Amino acid sequence: MANKRSVQRISSKKRSRPKVRFNFGVLIIIFALSFAACFVLYMIAANINDDFFDDESEKIVVQEQTSSGNDEDSASDENAGDGSTSSKAPAAVNPIPQSAAADASYLDSSCLITDSTLLEMSGYTEMDDVTGNAQLNAVNCNESKVETPYGTVTVYEMLQLKKPVNAYFMLGSDIGTSTVDEMIASYTTLISNLHGYLPEMHIYVMQLPPVISDTETLTNAKINEYNSRLLEMANNLGVYCIDTNTALKSADGTLSEEYWNAEALTLNEAAYKAICGYILTHTV
Repeated sequence: MANKRSVQRISSKKRSRPKVRFNFGVLIIIFALSFAACFVLYMIAANINDDFFDDESEKIVVQEQTSSGNDEDSASDENAGDGSTSSKAPAAVNPIPQSAAADASYLDSSCLITDSTLLEMSGYTEMDDVTGNAQLNAVNCNESKVETPYGTVTVYEMLQLKKPVNAYFMLGSDIGTSTVDEMIASYTTLISNLHGYLPEMHIYVMQLPPVISDTETLTNAKINEYNSRLLEMANNLGVYCIDTNTALKSADGTLSEEYWNAEALTLNEAAYKAICGYILTHTV
């Protein structure tokens, strides 16, 4: 009997392939394992090298400094391209050392802002531009108003309009009645605001002269403390400080008798001339 052959027929239709499905769960597992592996390697490196974190911090600081330096260089290049120059003044050396005597014409571009201490300056010297009054002092220097060609205004408002090349300040008649901290705080506000608004103006803070003898409220020790704070203020703000205290001081630390008017109980003509001469021989 003949064997029967089975004939398999291949369907003309192609079998469909199974669809590939994207599994988010697998992706999350892979990410988590990768992160864990990196973290383990990072911690191993940190444990092996005790300075690892310090090194990383230094790298960050260096990168920040480099970036900052590049920004400054770019700004400088842009300014150079515009034809402008930097107006930043060189650091002041205080108190101002002695210099070659300036011509009296130097005073033509200078003004003095003072309280009662040097109000008579214009009457005895070539420093003609003197602004102030007996009510002006260190504590109220930002609010007190003075008579000027621009009207009755504050010192700050006057200098905004005047814009002198050199501005000299002698404020401190309230020493002994106000605290040094209060005086310096108000004084700092005035000088800081002026220096910011008029960076090209040369600002000279004049140290207070000594007194002929101590009183209950005013002593040379307090004046010396105040003058030290004035020097510190000038250094912090980047302005000039002129030692007009030493210019009038005697060997024993008090005001020299040659500069004192015993009848009027004020500085005399010789004192004003000495201060003016000191200004002209201590410029920048």
